[in-house]
Amino acid sequence: MKKRKYAFFGFLFLVQLGLFAQQNPSGKDFTQYVNPFIGTGALDSLSLSGSNFPGACFPFGLVQLSPDTREYPDDPCSGYDYNDGTILGFSHTHLSGTGCPDLYDFLFMPFSGNVQWDAGSDDGKTEGFRSPYRHRNEKASPGYYSVILDKYNIKAELTATEHCGMHRYTFSGNDLARLMIDLDHSLVRTSPYRYCKILTAQVKVIDNKTIEGYRIISSWAKLRKVYFRAEFSRPFDSWLIREGKYEFENAPVGNHQNLKMIVNFKDHSSPLIVKVGISAVSAEGAKANLNAEIADFDFDKVVNSAKQAWNKELSCIDVTGSKQQMTIFYTGLYHLFIQPNNIADVSGEYPATDYSIKTAPDKKHYSTFSLWDTYRAAHPFYTLIKQEHVAGFINSMLRQYDTYGYLPIWQLWGSETYTMIGNHAIPVIVDAVLKGIKGFDYQLAYEAVKASSLVPHRNAPFNLLDKYGYFPEDLQSQSVSITLEIAYNDWCTAQLAKKLGYEEDYKYFMNRCCSYKNLFDKNIGFFRAKDSTGKWITPFNPLTYGGNGGYPFTEGNGWQYLWYVPHDVYNFVDLLGGNDKFIQKLDTFFTLNARPEDVNGNASGFIGQYAHGNEPSHHVVYLYDYTDEPWKAQYYSAQIMNEQYNDLSSGYSGNEDCGQMSAWYLFSSMGFYPLNPANGIYCFGSPQLEKVTLYLTDGKAFQIITHQGKSDNNKITIVDDEISISSNKSNIYIKKIVLNGKPYKKNYITHQDIMAGGFPLGKIFPISNSFPDLLFKLTLFLFH
Repeated sequence: MKKRKYAFFGFLFLVQLGLFAQQNPSGKDFTQYVNPFIGTGALDSLSLSGSNFPGACFPFGLVQLSPDTREYPDDPCSGYDYNDGTILGFSHTHLSGTGCPDLYDFLFMPFSGNVQWDAGSDDGKTEGFRSPYRHRNEKASPGYYSVILDKYNIKAELTATEHCGMHRYTFSGNDLARLMIDLDHSLVRTSPYRYCKILTAQVKVIDNKTIEGYRIISSWAKLRKVYFRAEFSRPFDSWLIREGKYEFENAPVGNHQNLKMIVNFKDHSSPLIVKVGISAVSAEGAKANLNAEIADFDFDKVVNSAKQAWNKELSCIDVTGSKQQMTIFYTGLYHLFIQPNNIADVSGEYPATDYSIKTAPDKKHYSTFSLWDTYRAAHPFYTLIKQEHVAGFINSMLRQYDTYGYLPIWQLWGSETYTMIGNHAIPVIVDAVLKGIKGFDYQLAYEAVKASSLVPHRNAPFNLLDKYGYFPEDLQSQSVSITLEIAYNDWCTAQLAKKLGYEEDYKYFMNRCCSYKNLFDKNIGFFRAKDSTGKWITPFNPLTYGGNGGYPFTEGNGWQYLWYVPHDVYNFVDLLGGNDKFIQKLDTFFTLNARPEDVNGNASGFIGQYAHGNEPSHHVVYLYDYTDEPWKAQYYSAQIMNEQYNDLSSGYSGNEDCGQMSAWYLFSSMGFYPLNPANGIYCFGSPQLEKVTLYLTDGKAFQIITHQGKSDNNKITIVDDEISISSNKSNIYIKKIVLNGKPYKKNYITHQDIMAGGFPLGKIFPISNSFPDLLFKLTLFLFH
C-alpha cells in the first residue's frame, strides 16, 4: 500500500470508451427526471431565477403552450411567475429563459358564467378573467401541463406537437361553458425599455367548429406574422367578437388592433378539446400543420407522442447520481432542447429575414438564436450529442447571411434583433467545421464568417477597429466588451481561414485578434476604455457595472471582463505578470465581495466578483487549469453547482438564457467545460455524477465514472490505496484520472478523444502532479 501523509483529492475520475448497440438500451423513462417548474420563480423579490415557463412544448418546436400569470409580461420574460397566485390564460408561444420578453401569441382562457372584462375598461382587458390556482393542483412534465382554475372549477390540460397546441378543458356545474381568445395579449407596453404594437389582427369563423386568425405585431422582433387555426371537438353555439370597446355578436369576422373573441358551448357534459395549429407563414400553413400533426381529438395520444419525443431526445445521455442531481441535469437538458425553434411549416416554408417566404429543403428553419449566451456552452454541447441538429442550426444562420450580408447576432422568429454584442455565430460555425460536422457548405460558411468579421453593422463598426486598433468609447459605446469579444471572434475566423487554406486571411485575423492588448492598462492591471485620441477614459472603477449601452462594459464590470481572452490565455497570463500574479488576481476575483451600490439588474449569483447569473463569468473558473493550481477550478466549479443550482422554482441564479445556464451545469457536472468554445478542448473541473454515458454517433458511447470516497466529518479513509483526509463535502478534488485503463496526466480532454477514443497528442497546458504544503493549507482554508 502506498501511503501519503497528505492527499488532496477526494475521488477517482475514471473515463472509459465503449461501443453500444443502441441508444437508451435500458428503455429508461428519462422524462421522469424533468421538473419544468425549475427556473420559474425566485424565492424572494431580491433574487433572480431562470425566467422559464412550465407549459407543454415539443423538442425544438414552434409551439410552447403555457400559462401566463401576467397581463403584459416583462419580468419574468416567460410570462409565468411561480410566486403569482392567479392565471390569466394559456398562450401558444413563449421564450425560455430570456432577458427580453416577446411572443405570447393567442391567449386562450376557459371560463364559465358571465363575461368579465375589467370594470371601467374601454379596451376590453382580460384581467377580469383571471383565476386563482394552487400549486398542489398544478402538474407539468415534458409535453404536458395541467392546472385547476379555482374560480371556475375548470381543469385545464395542455399538450403540444412541433407546430400545434392542444387543450382539454373539463368544466363543472351548469353554467355556460365559454372560451375567451385574446389576440391582443403581448409584452409590456408601458416600459421605456420595451416596444410593442399590434399592427393588425383578424379572427374569422370558418364554421361552428373552426376558427382562424392572425396578428401582425412589432416588438422585440421587429415584425412578426403569426397565424392560427383552432378546431373544436364539438360545435359552439354562439360567439362574440370584441374590437376595442365595441362588441359584435355572431359576426363572421373581426379586424382590429385590439381583438378578442368569446366562444360559447351549451353542452359541457364531456371535456372540450381544442387543437390549434400555428404558423409563421400563412393561414394555409397553420391548417396544414394541424392536419399533419393532430389527426383527431385524442388528447392522451398527443401527450404520449410528446413524451416519447422528449424521451428520445433526453436519452442521448444516461447519468447516475442523486435524485436532485438527476433532476437538475435532465431538466437542464430539457431546457437546452426547447430551442432553437423550427419556424418552418411542415411544407418547409418559412419567413426569411428579408420578409419573403422561402422553402427549406429539409423542412427545417431554426430561429431563437441567443448567441451571446449560447455560443459559450450550449452550442458546444450540441456538437457532442446533437450533431444531427447542428448542421440545421448553421444552415439557418447562413440564410440570414444570404439576405443581410452577415450572420445572426440575436435572431428571433427569423428577424434580427441586434440584441447584445459581438457576432457569436462565428465561433458556433467555426467550432462545427473544426470538429468535422457535416451537412453544410464549408466554403459558404467561411464566406459568411469572413463577411461578418469585415462588414460593419450595429455594434460592430470594423472601420473603427481597423483605424484605432480598438473601439474608442467616444465613438462606440460598450467599447471594451466589444473589443474583447470581437478579438475572440477574429481568432475563430483565423482558425477557419487556416483550416480552409486562406493563409493571408489567417495572418490578418490572427493579428487583429490581439487587439485586446490595446485596451490593457498595465499600471492597474485591467482592461479599460480609451477615447479616439488614445487617452484612458476617466474615472475608472472596475467594480461599476454596465448594461446594454452608455458604458464601456456590457452586462458586467471591469473585473468580469478582465478574463475575457479565451483564445490567448498564455499571453494573457504573461500580460498579468505571470503564473503567480495571475493566480493572485483570480483569487481576488473570487473573494472580493460585490458592493450593492455597484450592482445592477444584470448581475446575480455572486462568489466575490464572479457572477454566475450572467454569462461573462461562466468560463473564469476554468482559467485555473492554465495555472499550477488547477484544483481551484475543481473547488469553485463544485461550489457553483452546489450553491447556485437546485431542483425548485428558484433553480437558476439568473436568466437561464435559452439553455446556456443549463449547459454550464451539464458540462460541469460531467467534469469538464469548454473554456474556449471553439478549440475543441474541455478543461477538467469537479465531476458531480457517479456515472455518465454519452451516446455518440455511429453507435459509440463515451463513459465517465466517478468513484467517490466515502467519509464522515473529519475522518481519514482509504480510497483506492491512497489515504485522504476529507470532510462531508470534501470529495470534490480529482485524485487520479484513468482513460481506457491507463493513467491520464492532463487536466483537459479533447473533443476528438471523446468522439473517437484514444489519447490526446501534445501538451496544451500544464497540470500539477505534485502538490506543495501550501496547497494543503489553502485546501484546509477553503474547506473551512
